[in-house]
Amino acid sequence: MNYYTFGQILLDKIAIMAGFKERFNFIFEGEEYLVKMVEEKTGGLLISGHIGNFEMASHMLRRLNTTVNVIMYDAEHEKIKGYLSSFINKNFNIILLKDDNSHIYEINKAFLERQIVCIHGDRFVPGSKTMTVEFLGGRRMITKKTFYLAMKYNVPVSFVFAMKEKSNSYHFYASPPEYFSQNGIQMKRDQTILKIIKSFIEHLEKMIQIYPTQWFNYYDFWKIDVQ
Repeated sequence: MNYYTFGQILLDKIAIMAGFKERFNFIFEGEEYLVKMVEEKTGGLLISGHIGNFEMASHMLRRLNTTVNVIMYDAEHEKIKGYLSSFINKNFNIILLKDDNSHIYEINKAFLERQIVCIHGDRFVPGSKTMTVEFLGGRRMITKKTFYLAMKYNVPVSFVFAMKEKSNSYHFYASPPEYFSQNGIQMKRDQTILKIIKSFIEHLEKMIQIYPTQWFNYYDFWKIDVQ
């Protein structure tokens, strides 16, 4: 069922690329939180995962009157750049995470200009600093870098997902925005990052429980390097 659903979602992506968006119905839950980020010029960090149809979420985010920056790893971009070139419009900007850290300037610029920044939070990157957390009854490593952005820039964070309901229907979820600033000596940096990760895990687990066939992580998600 997971592979079958994945195939359907891939076809939906092609249909959207081909301009058949009128054939889909969309349910928006929590979109008002993102609109408020734009209207109040706070900017914001949207964290999602490899679940549902993130490209459909990107299509829905076109409704926001602001630039939306999508952060991805260079290897991922190389695999889908042909698709992105036809899908991303002038309101979208791709920021590639590179080894030379040249992406930091672009991310900083986006937040300074009070724009929206999107990133996946469920991908483990070998060699990166991680935290081990409880997830669906097991323990797994989560890369800290994603969640450090929320604390560093002190922007509202919303967890967003676009989930397939029926053959032509998608449900967009956006959680109420939260701030995760580091409060001096009262809360150390790692404690703040762990708090953000746990909040993300809570929302991701909820989506997986509602849509168990729409989680598309095809690698050993629970593998932990014992040191």
